[in-house]
Amino acid sequence: MTVIETAANTDVLARAGLPGETIAAWRACEAITSGDYRRDSENFSRQWRLGAEMLARLPPTPERSSAQAAAAAEITQRDRAARQEFLSAYGETVYRRLTDNFAKFKRVEHLVRDAAAAVPGLVPTEAQLARENTLLQRDKQGFEIDQGHFLSHVLGHERCGMHLCHAMLLPRPEAFEQVRRFAERGKLEFQGATLARQGKAALVTMRNPRFLNAEDESTVDGLETAIDVATLDAATDIAVLRGDTVEHTKYRGRRLFSAGINLTHLYHGKISYVWYIKRNMGLVNKLFRGVARPDANPDELAGGTIEKPWIGVIDGFAIGGGCQLLLALDYVLAASDAYMTLPARKEGIIPGAANLRLPRFTGDRIARQAILYGRRLDCDTPEGRLICDEIAAPASLDAALDTVIDGFTSSGVVSAAGNRRALRVSEEPLDLFRRYMAVYAREQAYCHFSPALIANLERHWNAQNRAP
Repeated sequence: MTVIETAANTDVLARAGLPGETIAAWRACEAITSGDYRRDSENFSRQWRLGAEMLARLPPTPERSSAQAAAAAEITQRDRAARQEFLSAYGETVYRRLTDNFAKFKRVEHLVRDAAAAVPGLVPTEAQLARENTLLQRDKQGFEIDQGHFLSHVLGHERCGMHLCHAMLLPRPEAFEQVRRFAERGKLEFQGATLARQGKAALVTMRNPRFLNAEDESTVDGLETAIDVATLDAATDIAVLRGDTVEHTKYRGRRLFSAGINLTHLYHGKISYVWYIKRNMGLVNKLFRGVARPDANPDELAGGTIEKPWIGVIDGFAIGGGCQLLLALDYVLAASDAYMTLPARKEGIIPGAANLRLPRFTGDRIARQAILYGRRLDCDTPEGRLICDEIAAPASLDAALDTVIDGFTSSGVVSAAGNRRALRVSEEPLDLFRRYMAVYAREQAYCHFSPALIANLERHWNAQNRAP
């Protein structure tokens, strides 16, 4: 990386009141890779440490003067470019070291944590994140963008990326004990979801009643574990995903599928960047592909996943992330008054893997209208039926679900896993998903910290007046 030094950009830091000695030491660092990983790690980490020290001397983001804001931008830009330089040379090396040369599987949340310790400054530390987590989204410095660049490099490398996809498709560690408990009790409760048997089906019910069954940090782990257990349960042939009744005054006592990401929590800084990656590479991808075994490749050619068909039931609406879930399911039953939206434009974020999957259902034009312009798709319309397989009156939805379950299971589902893999190998093999996620990991990081996101939430959601 070539850095052009001028009096003007040096003055940017000095005008912010930063100490000249630290400025000089930081600028003297040469972020150029030599091929020696250990030496380069030390050199790059020194620059990042000095940059972090200067950022820590500046006031909190909302209190900075224009000179201080310019200094923060200068430091962040130069250090981020150095991280890109380092990852381009050593991304694979870092991943190999973190996984003991692919011998260990690490989920994304553990991978970024361990990367912070392995190469200081490459990604934010837990202490930095803890401080950021106390702030409104608009007041954060955006340290997590560096997690996005790191994960994008990992996923962009074929072997590293496929290994990380494998790690995220493995059952969560707590799932195996929960499988045993479910076999004994036939019903389980998790934070964010419940699981119960309904005939030959395992019924996963999403629960976040105060927030219209929206997804957030409090729901993601419990919902993923429920999906793991439903998939691994030997006593059921299929699984069902549905929303629970909610508490909101407008809908109290009604079932709703999901309102997507919890926008109130997002505005108040309570959704981490890694949440998006955990969700899409974990629970959503498990709906689509099943769960993996540690000793078998989960791609379609190897056929190493444990899976069963998934039915979705739309009560009321499937907004944003709720609509994304439908695109990973095998059959969708919807109430005649239900609707779907992907309001990415109004939220300012990328709607998960919908950009990859929605065009397969609706074609490119409708997909672009839904994602880029917020087009609503009513379930009981020709466009809605491109996603929904069956429509029923709201009052008869329970009976319709019983009929669908019976239809799927009356003749057995012996070939279900094979047919699911055969469909995926032509429409979305695991390596295609890996490549999509490499782009998503980077772009979503910038969206998550964009001023436009805050403006959209205030304009379209009145987020500043909602209590988290």
